[in-house]
Amino acid sequence: MTAVPSIQVADLPADAALLDVREADEWVAGHAPAARHLPMSELTARMDEVPDDDPLYVVCRSGGRSARVVAYLTAQGYPAVNVDGGMQAWAGQGRALEAEDGRAPEIA
Repeated sequence: MTAVPSIQVADLPADAALLDVREADEWVAGHAPAARHLPMSELTARMDEVPDDDPLYVVCRSGGRSARVVAYLTAQGYPAVNVDGGMQAWAGQGRALEAEDGRAPEIA
């Protein structure tokens, strides 16, 4: 597999456009406040919803799914960049999290 463009959480700009490709239950449990959600499993059917931000930073739990999404998006001409370490690294850096269900946010 060809290497995909990637960035460490610590190097993300404060105003980074994040696309979270985790599944709905993961999103509900905890996500970055400004992220947009589009599960990897629904990506090809919802391509019209992929944000046109340049660059578009793609995140999942640990970086594996997002790397596959970035490989796909870059092949389609999108300026996508993988967030290495995913939301686990995001939380580990102490970055803001929010949950959709009223509980304390968590990254499983």
